[in-house]
Amino acid sequence: MKKELHPENYRLCVFKDMSNGYTFLTRSCAETKDTIKHEDGNEYPLVKLDISMTSHPFYTGKQVLVDTAGRVDKFRSRYAKKA
Repeated sequence: MKKELHPENYRLCVFKDMSNGYTFLTRSCAETKDTIKHEDGNEYPLVKLDISMTSHPFYTGKQVLVDTAGRVDKFRSRYAKKA
């Protein structure tokens, strides 16, 4: 393995999905000031996530269609006439 490949602060961190509370432990060099006690009893730096594999619509299969200003309805009505 090459020397000096990883940054100096490459360490174990806990990532937490703030939308559902899911946590997982992995290595990272992300900067953070927060810490959390993980399920193994040790304390690790905490990296807060807005979305993870447990809450992302692609992985959960619960796609939410965001309709701003009726754009979807306008599209459907415009192209429904041609079909």
